[in-house]
Amino acid sequence: MQTDPRESNRPLGLYGTGEMEGQELYEAESMVLGAVFLEPSAISDIILKPEHFSQSRHRIIFTAMRELQCDGVEINPFSLVNLLGNEIENVGGVTYFTEISLCCPSVSGLEHYQEVVLKSYRIGELRKSAAQFLNDSSAQTAEAFYQKYVETQELGLESGKRKGEALVELYESLYADPVHAGISSGYEKLDGLTGGFKPGELIIAAGRPSMGKTALVLNLAYNAASKGTVVDFFSLEMSEKQLYQRLISRMASIDASKWHNPFRVFSDKETRKANEALNTCYKMPFQIHDQGKLTLDEIRARIQKTRRENENAPCLVVIDYLQLIPIEGKFERHDLAIGSITRELKQMAKQYKVPIILLSQLSRSVEQRQDKRPMMSDLRDSGSIEQDADIVMLLYREAYYKRGFEGQETEINLVKHRNGPVGTVGLKFVKEFSWFVSG
Repeated sequence: MQTDPRESNRPLGLYGTGEMEGQELYEAESMVLGAVFLEPSAISDIILKPEHFSQSRHRIIFTAMRELQCDGVEINPFSLVNLLGNEIENVGGVTYFTEISLCCPSVSGLEHYQEVVLKSYRIGELRKSAAQFLNDSSAQTAEAFYQKYVETQELGLESGKRKGEALVELYESLYADPVHAGISSGYEKLDGLTGGFKPGELIIAAGRPSMGKTALVLNLAYNAASKGTVVDFFSLEMSEKQLYQRLISRMASIDASKWHNPFRVFSDKETRKANEALNTCYKMPFQIHDQGKLTLDEIRARIQKTRRENENAPCLVVIDYLQLIPIEGKFERHDLAIGSITRELKQMAKQYKVPIILLSQLSRSVEQRQDKRPMMSDLRDSGSIEQDADIVMLLYREAYYKRGFEGQETEINLVKHRNGPVGTVGLKFVKEFSWFVSG
């Protein structure tokens, strides 16, 4: 039976590489370990993980070095022998320690040798993933291969660079209005709390049925798109036509109820204004996807396509709504299934660097209280949603519960904000246009 070359202690033939490439990798791994023997403090400069080493004995040695570092014990051949005990023979014994400790004359090349090890690891992982795709060509294995590609490209010596970038961002924040740090909602008070919706964030907008959830996120999406943000709006409930009717009603100030027969009931002025709004909508970077039960894989593929076509433009994703996303796989409980969806969406937000606004229902427990204002615990399957969300907004409209109540006030209550303040923002709901305006 053929063994995996990575499990061998031989320096050659790694994952189909030639003799020279295998020798270079062996020497690079030896140099990394040797640098630690030369200067034990160098362990703090190593970003490699045990699995990045190609040889099993190097993985064992490096794991032991990390254990000694965590325990505050100086790393040297003697301390390693004590830690490894009988396992010392699996790594070549004390003789091998001496061999690699003498091979590294200086730690100055440590960064280069780490990059050689990481490059080989990237190629090896991609080859394995590509082989799986070739053996089973499907949408899932293709996506798995793409995910592996993204993961491997993120591996690298970026710690210093990230630190520098983070410090620059903090410096710039001293002289820039934080409201414009993310994608604006179009509502000044809401932006004052959130600082705008930022790439990588999962934002939950939740409320009882007919509370105005879809109207709110349609507002947010339109406001963003009108300022140049590329918007993907995934609607699992309403049709593309219905959503555009709402948009046109708002843009042209036309009563939404007139869309049942615009040819007969629209005035000439309304027809002209609707025409202008339709043309504006067509030109906006706003795409509605309403193809039935969109799966997570389909949502991911569309976001990926949008990101590929708009690399440098800000992007926003809206999904209406969580409980209509098909559950794939088997789960012991419904909350675990919902948790798998919110975790996946949070990962998509981070991977594609977009904010994702996700609508969610609230449980009926709200209706059983005298005060109908929703709380975090009213979220259906709230545990997983609370954990994955960066922002949770709960909608409440007094007029929904009180007949004859003339007020249009809608409360947008930020009950969770991972990176900022919480609070309540008042907006006015204009029923005729299914639209929100600042209170």
